[in-house]
This record gives sequence, C-alpha cells and structure tokens, in this order.
Amino acid sequence: MSLQSDVETLWQRSEDGLTASDAGSDERATLDAFLDALEAGEVRAAEQSGDEWVANEWVKQGILLNFSLRETERREYGDVGYHDVLPLRSTNDLGERGTRNTPDGTVIRRGAHLGGDAIMMSPSFVNAGAYVGDGTLVDSCDTVGSCAQIGADVKLGANTLIGGVLEPVEDTPVIVEEGVSLGAGCRVTSGFVVGHDSVVGENTLLTPRIPVYDLVEEAVVYGELPPERRAFTRFVESSVGDHDLFDGGAYKPAVVATAVEDRTLEATEREDALR
Repeated sequence: MSLQSDVETLWQRSEDGLTASDAGSDERATLDAFLDALEAGEVRAAEQSGDEWVANEWVKQGILLNFSLRETERREYGDVGYHDVLPLRSTNDLGERGTRNTPDGTVIRRGAHLGGDAIMMSPSFVNAGAYVGDGTLVDSCDTVGSCAQIGADVKLGANTLIGGVLEPVEDTPVIVEEGVSLGAGCRVTSGFVVGHDSVVGENTLLTPRIPVYDLVEEAVVYGELPPERRAFTRFVESSVGDHDLFDGGAYKPAVVATAVEDRTLEATEREDALR
C-alpha cells in the first residue's frame, strides 16, 4: 500500500474510535514513515496546481494523527527536559546539505522540512508539517507555523510570524513563494499567499481580513499579495467614520502594493551577498 492509503486508512480508523492507547507498532511505523517523508520534502501539506495552491488533505490528516495517536512523553533536548507528543527533528543531515542553525534556540519539530543552504538563526522555531525551501533565511525570533509552505531563497526578517493552518484539513496553509523578502516584524496568517519575488515592508500584517490595494492592477484583493510587488501598511478610513469618541475619525489598516522598484531589488541583492 502507498503511504497515502496507509494514512487515509489510519485516519478512518481514528474517526471510528482508534486512540493513542490502542495504537501499536504497526500504527506507529506508519506515523514515523510519514514524518520521514515530510522531513525529506517528499510530501507537502500544500502544492501548486497552475496558479493556485491546493491543500493535500491526507497530509494534514497525517500530521493530526501524529498528535491524536501518540501519548505525551518526557523527552530530552540537550540538558533540558520537556514534555510533548513529538520529539524534535534530528539535525544530523543539515551540515552535509550546507544548512546552518546557530546554537541555543533553533528548534525544528519532527515532521518539518528544512532545505539545503538554508539558515536558521536563534531563537527561531519551525513547526511540524512546515516546508522551508532551499537557501531561505529564518531569522532571529521567527516562527514558521504548522503546514506553512516557504519557497526557496526567501528572507524572513527578524521577529516575523508565519501562522499555522492545520485545521480544517481542506484549508490551504500560509504560502510564501520563492524569492520573497519579508521585513522585520511581519505577520502572515490564515492561509494568506505571498506572491513570488515580492518585497514586504517591516511590521506589515498580511491576512485575508485586511484588503490589499494593488496599484499595479488597480484592484482591491483579499487573501493574496500578487507576485513582484512592494507592499507596506497604510491606514484608510473606517466605516465607523467620524464619532464623538474618535478625534478626527476612525481608521483601519490596509496594505498598499506597488511594482517592485530597481533600487528595492538592489537592496535585497546586497542582503543576499551578506548571507
């Protein structure tokens, strides 16, 4: 049987009442093989189909099974004891692939993929089911949430949060396509898609609930930043408007997107050279 059919069968058994205390060596062998495939990048929580990103429901089911069919155990990381259902991912393969992770706080959970020639600065955290592409920088105080898909040659600025979308299984997770640069303090949540080769200013919140004013196509879009854009936060007038409690009216955040300028690209190239 294929790994997908094994996971789908196990999912149905779980729906029918299989619990962690019932799971034996065969079930755990399936769970471990699935995590190995995630770490190798052989399976992913979402994949691109044409211009769209589509969630692989069975992959998200497999991640959820690794929580529901395992017991919490005391584990060790260095000299620190902790309690979790999953161990941390082995990092023995990183050096041979040219990937760097600095000491004292780079945490990769079991079931996360970290590409070749990538960099993780401490402290930072990559959760189960996440995919981090080749040559990508995960900077200090960054979090890459469960199932998030980060492309190749991406820069996640310091203190950036990439949200996780694990449930429901049919929902697409956060996508950051290749060549994107996110400034320090950015937040990307709730399945938002950041188009390739875009440059996002620091402290920008990208979420489907906040409109993106795309000045290139002269359109307002939700849930995505088109490719090759320079984006930053601005405030627009709220529907609340003038109110006695607000001096000068009420405003809400929005994202403005323009074409990427040559000097912006030159700045990101200088950062690449430093890396």
